[in-house]
Amino acid sequence: MNPSPTDDSKVYQLKATLKYSKPPIWRRIQLRGSTTLGDLHDILQSIMEWDDDHLHCFTVRKVTYTDLKFGLEEAEDEWETTLEQIAPRARSRFMYEYDFGDSWEVDLVVEKRLPPDPTTHYPVLLKGARAAPPDDIGGIWAYEHLVELVRNPDDPEREEWLEHLEFFPDDFDPDVFDAEAINRRLSRF
Repeated sequence: MNPSPTDDSKVYQLKATLKYSKPPIWRRIQLRGSTTLGDLHDILQSIMEWDDDHLHCFTVRKVTYTDLKFGLEEAEDEWETTLEQIAPRARSRFMYEYDFGDSWEVDLVVEKRLPPDPTTHYPVLLKGARAAPPDDIGGIWAYEHLVELVRNPDDPEREEWLEHLEFFPDDFDPDVFDAEAINRRLSRF
């Protein structure tokens, strides 16, 4: 996904916030405006540390974009659509939904558009807050309930819930995410 030497597209600074998370789970990234929505999906999977095991779509002004191989009717091709096409200016907003069962909704806002810095590899994570929920945890409300159980080891529900979630790390800290690890993953783009 590295831009071609003739790529003169702007750099977009996006804020990605997981809807309904309290306190908010968010990430601030910079990427080229020439990034396709298909590549943006891969970037969002990386910054949220998800496994890309489920369907997804973008919604922009009532138009749905996805990978057409999924067979979603009435959708546009995310691989033929770029960020600069759907968000031509600062404050443009759109939605990304991942895992239609758990329904992770990520609100995306273009904070600003900038000239590219030739010394920066895009995409890059600038900042963020809180660990993102693991895949297949049951949606935001189940995740927030699990966070409370993690914080309260004396809760009688804790062991019952956690034994059903064998992939839930023992040392999970809902307030921490590893920005360096995320940027290492982003460096492959």
